[in-house]
Amino acid sequence: MTTETFEFQVEARQLLQLMIHSVYSNKDVFLRELVSNASDALDKLRLAKLRDDALDADVSDLHIEIDTDAEARTLTVRDNGIGMSYDEVGQLIGTIAHSGTAEFAKELREAQDADSAEGLIGQFGVGFYSGFMVADEMTLVTRHAGESHGTRWSSRGEGTYSLETVDDAPQGTSVTLHLKPADDEDKLHDYTSAWTIRDIVKRYSDFITWPIRTVPRQGEDGTVPEAETLNSMKALWARSREEVSDDEYHELYKHISHDWREPLETIRLQAEGTFEYQALLFVPSHAPHDLYTQGYKRGVQLYVKRVFIMDDCEALLPSYLRFVKGVVDAADLSLNVSREILQQDRHIRMMQRRLTKKLLSTVKEMRENAPERYATFWREFGSVLKEGLLSDSDNRETLLAAASFASTHAEDGLTTLTAYVERMKDGQEDIYYLTGESRESIENSPHMEAFRAKGIEVLLLTDAVDEVWVDVVGEFEGKRLRSVAKGEVDLDGESEERADGEREKQGEEYAALLGWMKEQLGDDIKEVRLSARLTVSPSCLVSDTGDLTPALENMYRAMGQEVPKAQRILELNPGHPLVQGLNKAYQEREDRTGLAGTAELLHGLAVLAEGGRPTDPGRFVKLVAERLERAL
Repeated sequence: MTTETFEFQVEARQLLQLMIHSVYSNKDVFLRELVSNASDALDKLRLAKLRDDALDADVSDLHIEIDTDAEARTLTVRDNGIGMSYDEVGQLIGTIAHSGTAEFAKELREAQDADSAEGLIGQFGVGFYSGFMVADEMTLVTRHAGESHGTRWSSRGEGTYSLETVDDAPQGTSVTLHLKPADDEDKLHDYTSAWTIRDIVKRYSDFITWPIRTVPRQGEDGTVPEAETLNSMKALWARSREEVSDDEYHELYKHISHDWREPLETIRLQAEGTFEYQALLFVPSHAPHDLYTQGYKRGVQLYVKRVFIMDDCEALLPSYLRFVKGVVDAADLSLNVSREILQQDRHIRMMQRRLTKKLLSTVKEMRENAPERYATFWREFGSVLKEGLLSDSDNRETLLAAASFASTHAEDGLTTLTAYVERMKDGQEDIYYLTGESRESIENSPHMEAFRAKGIEVLLLTDAVDEVWVDVVGEFEGKRLRSVAKGEVDLDGESEERADGEREKQGEEYAALLGWMKEQLGDDIKEVRLSARLTVSPSCLVSDTGDLTPALENMYRAMGQEVPKAQRILELNPGHPLVQGLNKAYQEREDRTGLAGTAELLHGLAVLAEGGRPTDPGRFVKLVAERLERAL
């Protein structure tokens, strides 16, 4: 048969070298690409036979073979699929010679960065050429189903490729790689090693529909072992729910998550229509130790037509669902030539929206129908889920409906915002909350005294994210979220008419003392005023409505952001003996020098009550010791 030789265009050699050395970050993916092409060919033949039963093609044992020869240093990937005609080989395998290479190379040179370059390369479907990363020469032999003659294509990936018609080609396609000479690196990537081939197939192509078999070679004793099937072909997400047991789900979860415990929840999703994909997601039963670290690998495994694409696909789920593990298998996606970087298109965004909504609805259903499992989920992942209240405005209402919070009135320790609103007292207009390091410290806070005395429910928020999301959300079902440690409170106004003139009378009685204390404490505070929230403690510190809390200030500083220190407001309890005694002494004495220490003590006690530290701890201890000495 006549062999025709074709020259690549002038820029082709440079272009091939770029793809071989720059596009793929892992040489192993060449086998994934060849196996994927073979799987597509088998799919096409099955469909063609269904459409035309008269097609002269054998479909009794559709499969993929991988044949290695260590002595000859060759690796062959063979399928008995649809195959290609002579013209199709020139059009498909010769794409690089017929795709406007000069124009493409010009665009490549003008690309501003590596991402732009990979985007351009992704316009050319040339994954086949990844074989030149490991081979000096590639040979392809193919025969289209129903045709009598085959085609051989070969190239060294340099300046030319050849085409010829052959008579003895079997149905399907065979790609032989003449591997480069072995070197030190080849010890770790010996593509003639059965173990290496088995590992790559297991990692990238385990769930492909068709069997991927080895070609056994005769041993020294003259026997030929049976062919080994390398892939499991068990894509659980593609099988009906009735066919898959819980044990099989749990085994897959443990495999992809490296977690020895069973998942808390298993979620299946199948989308049909113009864009099809399947998802199998798992909610773990416990949070990993590095969930909040910067290096935590998040995302689910991404497959396209059961071919593994990437391990941690962050684009498919928002960061606040980073604990979710699983698999998403799409019928088609816009990928670059290396299948390693997803192009941002509407399909990706559509999948993220759908998967997010499914997960959040599952959490909500768990809370309503499986309270024990939900309690475990919220204990492990509640704080990270609340991050979504800051970043995901589209699902904020769903997140609020799925969330739970510790409360002074919840029987089981947790409540929903809906349940809180249902329990609100007549005339109560706000949802009250208090943030702190622990439930115990919040419940012992002086800010809680009046609310406890009047039986008003307060949410007890102890996660770091709580300092932020309450301000971002602002309200729920028309009820304002309000901190009991910010601004002024008037609880009497919500339950009964306050006695006329009582506050005004107290204000006049303490006005001089409050002004004097402000002068004594100076820049440490913004204002000194009487409190309506204290019933037991002598004093407390509060923030203005729009100010940052001390905890939030510390968070920003820990992240390297400089924020001005907000001045706090010192509130005094006019019913406490210490405050009453100080006011009486102030009114009776002309020399008030000795009272300054008491003013400092009231401020220091307020700082300690909220878990803070006095500006000068040594002086504070000295003042306390002096007062104790006088009392003895």
